[in-house]
Amino acid sequence: MSRSRIPAGSWGRIRHLEQQPGKWRAWATFRDADDVARVVEAYESSRQRAEIRLNAKLGDRAQHELTTTTRVSSLADMWLEELQLEGRIVAQTIDRYTGCLRQTVLPAFGDPVISELTVGRLDRFLKTLAQAKPSQARNAKVVLKQMLAMAVRHGAIAANPVREVGRLPRARKPVSVLTLDELGLIRAAIAGWRRRHTTGPRRNNNLADIVELLIATGARIGEVLALRWQDIDLDDGRPTATICGTIVFIKGRGFLRQNWTKTDAGFRTVVLPNFAVDVLWRRFNDRAHPVRGRPTVDAVFESRNGTWLSPYNVGRQWREVRARAGLDWATPHTFRKTVATALGNAGRTTEASRQLGHASEEVTLSYYIAKPKLAPDVTDVLETLGPRRR
Repeated sequence: MSRSRIPAGSWGRIRHLEQQPGKWRAWATFRDADDVARVVEAYESSRQRAEIRLNAKLGDRAQHELTTTTRVSSLADMWLEELQLEGRIVAQTIDRYTGCLRQTVLPAFGDPVISELTVGRLDRFLKTLAQAKPSQARNAKVVLKQMLAMAVRHGAIAANPVREVGRLPRARKPVSVLTLDELGLIRAAIAGWRRRHTTGPRRNNNLADIVELLIATGARIGEVLALRWQDIDLDDGRPTATICGTIVFIKGRGFLRQNWTKTDAGFRTVVLPNFAVDVLWRRFNDRAHPVRGRPTVDAVFESRNGTWLSPYNVGRQWREVRARAGLDWATPHTFRKTVATALGNAGRTTEASRQLGHASEEVTLSYYIAKPKLAPDVTDVLETLGPRRR
């Protein structure tokens, strides 16, 4: 006998699951006004509390409208669904927003209604969070601001309270870059790391070559790992690499190539120095022929299975190498700052901004070039304040 159809504006049977001690999940399928059935869920410390919270969310959803008495957890669900329908935000960003909601925002408030999120309450929450976890506080502010903007659009509240929250502290870290001697230490550490490996498959040149491409381009680690052979031109008089994608993690699908960069300015073609050209020619000549029946992604840096390399795996290898070199503070992003600083010290900040794919020189100067600003030459005026010469 076929299962009866859930009418629009109502929901099916509520289910429960204790995911871990003291954490219960309750969920049900709700058929929205657009005739699409969606899963609505709630989490609490007991089965009964989870079901109570879920029933409140289902009741909010059945109203079809946002009001001052709509629960914040229901607003969060509707906002995430709206983001997915709009398609203007990539999947990994939506995953990050979802994690921020479930781990930081919603647990902090319980489950208030929209009208209870006052300026004072939000200000205290964000300022307190910023003292211990500044980056989480900034993410939470972005999420809350966008959620409550949706509430304003739907007429549930007159103004967005997050707009009146005070500025969050933002510590400015000094820009740290690698010296030529430290680059030599890294290259030696990678060579030693490869030689000393005794178990498992033999370590290849991937990490060493990735580091050389990071130095040669100033690109992000995800951009270098997303390079395909079709993006490389070694035959021209000026060998180039076109940065036109990045590697991202999408929940349920793993690591994939996103066919656009972090920003519009990030889409760029960079001219390659000779040491990078040597690396790429060697890799091109040494690359294995595709195995029949095995997928290939035509990546410059392919895994042994013919798939995209995981930035997490490269990062794990890099941490082993940097510890061997005594440079525990250095990250793959440090190479990007090193490139920017080298160009900035040569008086070529405009070229540095374009090389890195920044929309403005201000970002490059503020966050990527390790150099104090040079004050203008006003010695002709200052000389008038000096002692008179006899």
